[in-house]
Amino acid sequence: MLRGTAHLFRHLTATLLACVTLLAAAEPLPPTVRLALEQAKVPIDAVSIWVQPVGSDRPALAVNAAQPMNPASVMKLVTAFAAFERLGPARTWSTRIASHGRVNGGVLDGDLYIVGGADPVLGYDRLWKMLRRVRALGIRSVKGDIVLDASALSLPPHDPAAFDGRGLRPYNSGPDGLLLNWNTLQLALTPATRASEAVSVATEPPLAGLVIDNRLVTSDGPCVVWYRDLDARLEPGPRLVLAGSLPASCGPRDWSAAPLPPADFGTALVAGLWQEIGGTLNGKVRAGSTPSEAETRLTEESPPLAEIVRDMNKWSSNVIARQLLATLGAAPAADGRAAGDMVARGARIAADTLDTAGIDTRGLVIENGSGLSRIARASAASLGQLLQAAWRRPWMPEYIAALPVAGVDGTARKRLAGSPANGQAHIKTGTLNGVRAMAGYVLDAGGERHVVVMMVNHPEAANSAAAQDALLEWVWARGLRPSP
Repeated sequence: MLRGTAHLFRHLTATLLACVTLLAAAEPLPPTVRLALEQAKVPIDAVSIWVQPVGSDRPALAVNAAQPMNPASVMKLVTAFAAFERLGPARTWSTRIASHGRVNGGVLDGDLYIVGGADPVLGYDRLWKMLRRVRALGIRSVKGDIVLDASALSLPPHDPAAFDGRGLRPYNSGPDGLLLNWNTLQLALTPATRASEAVSVATEPPLAGLVIDNRLVTSDGPCVVWYRDLDARLEPGPRLVLAGSLPASCGPRDWSAAPLPPADFGTALVAGLWQEIGGTLNGKVRAGSTPSEAETRLTEESPPLAEIVRDMNKWSSNVIARQLLATLGAAPAADGRAAGDMVARGARIAADTLDTAGIDTRGLVIENGSGLSRIARASAASLGQLLQAAWRRPWMPEYIAALPVAGVDGTARKRLAGSPANGQAHIKTGTLNGVRAMAGYVLDAGGERHVVVMMVNHPEAANSAAAQDALLEWVWARGLRPSP
């Protein structure tokens, strides 16, 4: 009976959505948006738009709004909504250090365990402080092994090169039960003052056993796309080879790489940090599980989910999004057993969360929660309904504050330059080859806030940024219109 009622409700919702879309179509596509699309050589049928005042029961503008499209990183809005709804903005993750064996004269006669809790933002600075606290507790030497336990998440195999063949780029990293420093090696590059001289490289954090083979040289070209000629590859050893050139005119730049799979990165990082703080180890750092009799020595809590979502959305972190989706799938099943593939289960839970909130999920496809996908799909109408639903939630301030402010910060900091709408839009942007999307909220000149969604799926999508900015300006300018 309940299933039939839910099906009828979704059917009625879909019918109502179709009617509303037809009614909204009476509002013509703004001329500035149409012109910008024509200049970008993007046809209208490759565009999906939804604009709606918050709290209103119908959109002011809907174009192809029911058509599922690839949202790119705008998919993170779905992941954030499901995470806030299921976990709450104050949710934290715990990482603990335990030991098995007696401590005598500063020597642990056994193994030390670092037990992951799927913390999405366990940077090497926090890990360093944890290991320093181990030293302060009287353990300066480990006679056995340091064991890294990532069993908090049950994950499918992850190929970082599968999406675009660039497996060493951090945006391709996958989730892990003990994700350390986002699986990322920071590379501080400083070009020389003259061409053909070496570029200096400073790396952090320390990764024991990884050799950096720096072959970067300084060039005398203009600083346009400064990272265009940089390349990193991994050779046996492991040896990270850095090749290419960096213009002297660019000055110091920060680059990054994901040179190792999460398990190998973790062992290299822990070994490097333990040695750096003066700890000694008779055994090795390895992956493994923690025995039930191990004694917990200390626990480290992550920042709350609200701060983590801010990190994810301001700078569009794919690995945080993947980690959050897997966390959604990590809850025990109805029979009390641990979930299997937590990524697939997390995607189902996220979709169910939207469905329960009354959001139309027809055509919604969630692959990994980050939007770095060729099969991910969402409609502008669904995303518009999601943003309306988020506006009514108690965690609405945290949700909106996590979005980049157009012209001010995050991935939208270069949008709306010189526009009167600068600083008036909180938007999540998304870009892939053939995809450019944005979704969020705009405060118009009269003080009313609007939900805005625009997605372009077309070979010329990269040229549609001006059309999206024109839509944001059109929404902002609605506040200048006289009241009817």
